[in-house]
Amino acid sequence: MQFALLDILVVVVVAMSALLAMVRGFSREVLSVASWLAAAAAALAVAVWDDPLTPVVKTYIANNTIAMIVTISIVFILVLILVSMVTMRISDFIIDSSIGALDRTLGFLFGAARGVLLFVVVTGMFNWLVPEGQPEWIAQAKSKPFLDNLSKQLIASLPEDIESFVDIGKGIISGEEPPQPAPETDEKGPATIREEQRNELDRVIEGETKQQ
Repeated sequence: MQFALLDILVVVVVAMSALLAMVRGFSREVLSVASWLAAAAAALAVAVWDDPLTPVVKTYIANNTIAMIVTISIVFILVLILVSMVTMRISDFIIDSSIGALDRTLGFLFGAARGVLLFVVVTGMFNWLVPEGQPEWIAQAKSKPFLDNLSKQLIASLPEDIESFVDIGKGIISGEEPPQPAPETDEKGPATIREEQRNELDRVIEGETKQQ
């Protein structure tokens, strides 16, 4: 059985990711992801709501878009550093405890899954950019059908209106108002309008008759 270059890359990268996660430990890997998520949430909060930092940055940077990007970057980096300092202490305590061996074993599995996920995302993007005429070392790889299947499942799990979220994000960075949904209109045909007018006229005539 011959292996293509893609197969070798998958094995090497997944193995390196698994070994690195085993050395660091499962708790440190998970808390590291939590640190990035916390930093991203803080940056998103700055982008969506008014904050005291943005006006200060705008005094030095006239362009609103660049000022917003700088503000988001500062908040993201600061929160990432602060949360990482806390999570590192927690993970060190767990690794040095009695469950350290279990933590490293789970870290190995987590790292392997992370490596596979990386190739799944890259494969999906590559298939989208190069749907036909892919290099032989990719198209003929034994791992290609497996990665393609996982990539399709990942894409199917994404929300249908993901493009609208991307547009909203672009609008926030550029300082534009997010697009508002069009107001619902009560579309009625000419026949329906004439019927309503006739009924209204009948009610008016009936009211005048009663007054007489």
